[in-house]
Amino acid sequence: MVKRMLASSRGFTLIEVLVVVVIIAILAAISVPIYIQYVEGARAADAQATIGAIFNASKMYRQDHSEDPPDITVLQDQGYLDIDESTLLQWEFQLIGSDPIMQIQATSTPEMRGGEGHIVVYDVATGTFTGYGLPTEEEGQ
Repeated sequence: MVKRMLASSRGFTLIEVLVVVVIIAILAAISVPIYIQYVEGARAADAQATIGAIFNASKMYRQDHSEDPPDITVLQDQGYLDIDESTLLQWEFQLIGSDPIMQIQATSTPEMRGGEGHIVVYDVATGTFTGYGLPTEEEGQ
């Protein structure tokens, strides 16, 4: 009798192992999408910070020249803006609309680890960011 009790308590049953696997799968299903969204948000933060610098440089340019800059290169060439090389490798920036600027857009390049073609947009009129790495309307901002 004692031998039988010792033999049955040495391992896990198939049901116990399956319950643990199901619990781990549920935790993974919940945490992986959150982690992916976090990583995308971190990548988009670089573009957001640079867009903020572009917006401020555009305001200074407008004060000096009484018109909006035609593009980002003018701001860089005239010393209003200095963007890191690593940021320029990962993102392309563009001013959309002129007098007044309506939006500032960043598009990811093939050099970005998250892939190319992701877009972050800053709407000047509303002061809001939309696009890659940011919550959407469906996610309940």
